[in-house]
Amino acid sequence: MKQYDVIVIGSGMSGMTVANKCASKGLKVAVTDELPYGGTCALRGCDPKKIIIGATEVRDFAQRLVGKGINTVPQVEWKDIMAFKQEFVDAMPEKIEKGYKHNDIDTYHGAARFIGSDAVEIASEVLKGSKIVIATGARPRQLKFDGGHLALTSTDFLNLQELPNSLIFIGGGYIAFEFAHIAKRCGAEVTIIHRGPQPLENFDKDIVHHLSEATRKLGVRLMLETNVTGIKQDAKGYTVIGETNGSETEFTAEAVFNSAGRVPHIDDLNLKKASVNYNKKGIEVNKYLQSTSNPSIYAAGDAADTDGLPLTPVAVYEGNIIASNILKGKNKKPEYPPMPSVVFTLPPMASVGLTEVEAEKAGLNIKVNSKAVPGWFNAKRLNVQEYAYKTIIDTDKSTLVGAHLIGPGVEETINFFSLAMYKEVPVRDLKKMIYAYPTMGSDITSML
Repeated sequence: MKQYDVIVIGSGMSGMTVANKCASKGLKVAVTDELPYGGTCALRGCDPKKIIIGATEVRDFAQRLVGKGINTVPQVEWKDIMAFKQEFVDAMPEKIEKGYKHNDIDTYHGAARFIGSDAVEIASEVLKGSKIVIATGARPRQLKFDGGHLALTSTDFLNLQELPNSLIFIGGGYIAFEFAHIAKRCGAEVTIIHRGPQPLENFDKDIVHHLSEATRKLGVRLMLETNVTGIKQDAKGYTVIGETNGSETEFTAEAVFNSAGRVPHIDDLNLKKASVNYNKKGIEVNKYLQSTSNPSIYAAGDAADTDGLPLTPVAVYEGNIIASNILKGKNKKPEYPPMPSVVFTLPPMASVGLTEVEAEKAGLNIKVNSKAVPGWFNAKRLNVQEYAYKTIIDTDKSTLVGAHLIGPGVEETINFFSLAMYKEVPVRDLKKMIYAYPTMGSDITSML
């Protein structure tokens, strides 16, 4: 049995943050992961996805300017862009492990299971830790209907050596929309099936409507209020069976993907053995990100039930909080700043703060500015049809409490709004600012 000051389960961004910070202060640290080091974002999520999107951005931009100075629309070479993506993915695990070893962190490769309140087993090796950090992230939600196991995952999509001619995504979240936009622009026929009346349910409904319309215009089939009841496989591909308004409908494609959301990846940790309480949102933690039932155990990121959104920067933030509390005693609790979220479709959709519905439920006195603005210069110069905004202002404080955007560059513009909300900059001061022009940020004044 080996003894450590800190054992970190999971080598994604939150786990990496805790391990390196604790080791830099002289603690004896071990880290383990059943998958290659790097976590979902770097290897199976945000980063490889964004690389692939880069190629479709070029095609989309050219297509919009055909006849306006551009005469040829490039095709995306799937194998080439996947090879380019793989350069980044392949380099990451070794780079991370070298960093751990440079910091004298012991590295393990295997699934950890608790065998006591302060001990885990990895393969046949037992490690004991004064503190143990659970940073195992999330996994795809299991599809609990006949043939649910036949659906591929987002990881499978990002590793496709050839793009199928037709694809179905079950679930209408950001994974479905982002991958549907990629696949359609690369020439595939795409269907999204969502059981509710509105996809992307955590975003503002009016801005989501704009994205839904843009998605349909792209040629993606968007089926709402359709409950999937089964998947069948035959020699030609797959048949997805759905029910819409009481009527059964069948959808066929060469590949089917589970995009029905993600859940904390904690089922295999044997948490009861460590007396760790958990629920469907993750490990139950107190205000210091400690387990509510075992104070020697901490949890962060998608594995923890916190007030943070399931975003990589939030996981890093929580990792820093845990490292501080391990090193200095439990005296720091997360005070989450505004957390911007982006759906990297084309056009992208971005959001920060309260939606209009949430602001009303909170009892705030609000002013809502909402408009579709395809006639603004920044939309016209890019020949973009989908450009819209909704800003929500607390009239008592004259500050922003929410911003929701769709259109070119909004993944960057949203950061301006996040900073303004974080520092509670009065709206009148935002209007007084002089912005570089013509930039996407220069439209902010007109959105307030």
